[in-house]
Amino acid sequence: MTLEEFSAVLLVSSLVLLAAVLAVRLSARTGLPSLLLYLGLGLLLGEDGLGVQFSDARLAQLLGYGALVLILAEGGLTTRWSAVRDVLAPAAVLATVGTAVSTVVVGAGAHLLLGLPWPLALLVGAVVSSTDAAAVFSVLRSVPLPRRLTGLLEAESGLNDAPVVIAVLALTEVVTGESPHAWWELVAEAVLELAVGTAVGVAGGWAGAVLLRRTALPSSGLYPLAVLALAVGAYAAADLLHGSGFLATYLCALVLGNARLPHRHATRGAAESAGWLAQIGLFVALGLLAAPSRLPAAVGEALLVGLVLTALGRPLSVLASLLPFARGPRRTSPAELVFLSWAGLRGAVPVVLATVPAVAGVPGAQRLFDVVLVLVVVFTLVQARTLLPLARALRLVPTAPTAELDVEVSPLGTLSADVVRVRVGEGSHLHGVEVFELRLPAGANVTLVARDGATFVPGARTALRRGDEVLVVTGTAERAAVEERLQQVSRHGKLAGWRGGSTGPHGTHSE
Repeated sequence: MTLEEFSAVLLVSSLVLLAAVLAVRLSARTGLPSLLLYLGLGLLLGEDGLGVQFSDARLAQLLGYGALVLILAEGGLTTRWSAVRDVLAPAAVLATVGTAVSTVVVGAGAHLLLGLPWPLALLVGAVVSSTDAAAVFSVLRSVPLPRRLTGLLEAESGLNDAPVVIAVLALTEVVTGESPHAWWELVAEAVLELAVGTAVGVAGGWAGAVLLRRTALPSSGLYPLAVLALAVGAYAAADLLHGSGFLATYLCALVLGNARLPHRHATRGAAESAGWLAQIGLFVALGLLAAPSRLPAAVGEALLVGLVLTALGRPLSVLASLLPFARGPRRTSPAELVFLSWAGLRGAVPVVLATVPAVAGVPGAQRLFDVVLVLVVVFTLVQARTLLPLARALRLVPTAPTAELDVEVSPLGTLSADVVRVRVGEGSHLHGVEVFELRLPAGANVTLVARDGATFVPGARTALRRGDEVLVVTGTAERAAVEERLQQVSRHGKLAGWRGGSTGPHGTHSE
């Protein structure tokens, strides 16, 4: 490639990226999922559009895996542990047992309706059974749902990529006749891969958090690089150890994203940028790989498989997975079961996994890819636009905003001190609390308040307001106690600490 050709590639790439970024605005106005716009952009550039030739399924698969790693890392880093902590068990069951149920139901439908042999039919079921992380993170976070419900869907989409990839690879080997293992050996191998992925992800996230908390890097821009390197490294390490790299990436990022690292907002912003770039590149590449002239022939089969998935596979998987959690104070209500049954969004993962049979030389793999692509486009378009009306009809939309308090920490180099920056949200009970009423631990002081475009040094009787940005300087050893106290007051107001609970630092009561 000459320098001129390289410059031409850069120009085209930058224009495509700019068009994709502007498409996000169009997506917000029209309600169309942005991933469909990216896919359409790829189809427009492809062989039946502007003539860009791209037919390498193996390269598309590798690019897809790389993009999914970044998407899962972004999902883990931006998921609050408080939102998924209480729903991690049902989410894990839905991601494993639910995936198996959906695979069998859709496989049976493909066998009966399309006349496919059982191994190939089950492969179709496995490919389309995954709730897609990119679709969930981009669509559901714009729907005002209860935190528990959003957390359940986010955790499921982050966890279920791993078992689905294992199932697709195993069934592909069965279809091609390359699998020397009995079914029970495949199940045992899948369990082992999930266990290794879990161990690598949690251990990598914990070790990375300890390292970054003890290392005062000279630039805030280095923290996002380090965090993304840890998340990607978790994938590689788990894969080399014959574990689930996708599960390791998500869990590592989840641990790091909730570890109160320095410059968390900068890290999350960089992760979101990487996630957007991965989504754009992935769907444009998948659009280039597809041929629009072949897609009309796949519409009938795609609608049949999609109807079986949405009308039977997903609802049965939700019922089988969550009925054991239908009792108790945190039970899943009937309205939530209905919403979860409809909210199983498909996106990048099924299309990427549809390249696996093509790479392995499975007969009819091109047909499978076209069917999956049409299914994703049609049902994502229908489901994404109906999620908010359905949530309102089921009365799942909260009537009041949740209390929000954003906290970011920056280290002060070698001074063993940190600056805690607090943004007072609209629903925070910090509104109206005077500085002396915060009762922060000894050695912590509110040093600056930014309000309405101006900054000032507050006094003890200065009352905080919604929208304020507050800087608190504290010793590194007291930082955790400072953050905990601020969160308590944000949730419960100035009387937090006298409403019961255990005794906190410096003799105060904590919730």
